[in-house]
Amino acid sequence: MKLRDAPSACPSLWRWLPCPPAELRLDLVLSSGQSFRWWESSPGAWTGVLGGRVWTLRQDGDRLWYTVYGEEDEHEEEERDGCPAKAEKLNAAQTERILRDYFQLDVGLSALYHAWGAADPLFRKVAKDFPGVRVLRQDPVECLFSFICTSNNHISRITAMIERLCQAFGRRLCCLDSRPFHAFPSLSELTGADAEARLRALGFGYRAKFVSGSARAIAEGLGPEGLCQLRSAPYAEARRVLCALPGVGAKVADCVCLLSLDKAEAVPVDTHVWQIARQRYGVPLGGKSLTPRAYQEIGDFFRELWGPRAGWAQAVLFCADLRKGQKPAGSQHQA
Repeated sequence: MKLRDAPSACPSLWRWLPCPPAELRLDLVLSSGQSFRWWESSPGAWTGVLGGRVWTLRQDGDRLWYTVYGEEDEHEEEERDGCPAKAEKLNAAQTERILRDYFQLDVGLSALYHAWGAADPLFRKVAKDFPGVRVLRQDPVECLFSFICTSNNHISRITAMIERLCQAFGRRLCCLDSRPFHAFPSLSELTGADAEARLRALGFGYRAKFVSGSARAIAEGLGPEGLCQLRSAPYAEARRVLCALPGVGAKVADCVCLLSLDKAEAVPVDTHVWQIARQRYGVPLGGKSLTPRAYQEIGDFFRELWGPRAGWAQAVLFCADLRKGQKPAGSQHQA
């Protein structure tokens, strides 16, 4: 199957929904370490896996264009590409609903930027160059196991690890220009007796034990449904449950809370954010390291400053730091 990188390629297979750049910038959101499944397949076009399907997205003015590589495409080229056509066909209402949910487009971002800027002159100064940075709403299982892989790691390496994980354990979806795409593994696919050994062979190192251990802990405990139900639990409760899993500390738990469990107040703090809090915001912190107490104090400071969507505001500053300090591929995720 051929990659469709613009609406001019098979126009009947593209749709669009209204979305101005002030509300969403694909180039900033999809490359800033929130998700690791998107690839800039051509200038301005982003191809990745969402909801068990392969998509290409593109922005043109106030329109967000999208195309989904579905069953009808794979059926036509099955003999040539050998790609299974397992996913059910989605209609226009379903695809738009998936995109709106993933990008949380019902949240008015411009009004939030204005409120954060009014409360914080530093935010106002930085954010004017980085509009449209919003928080994704991801599948909790995919988000959790992706972020278990982020400790002491950088975006390009994390992306490669997640790709190997999906190729080894996930269901094959299709091929685009001979490049295979796979779904993220289900929980059951990560709980096999040989899962840890296979992950080590894939280069996961010490993280292999955490991935397989957390998969077993969830499968034997609250299950994937229970993990998703943490969306309706209080932030503190969701964080406590996550921190009980192997390889999940406060930073990873807050990333999962923010990016998949609807906890907009979660503020992930690494040593870089700790330095920003001390040096730029003058947060009075005792000690010279990021202790659990300092972690909590920094989160509380930003929640007081930015309000109930503090995690969204932090995502803007994090993205700005990536772009200004170094290329996105050099970003360091620290435990």
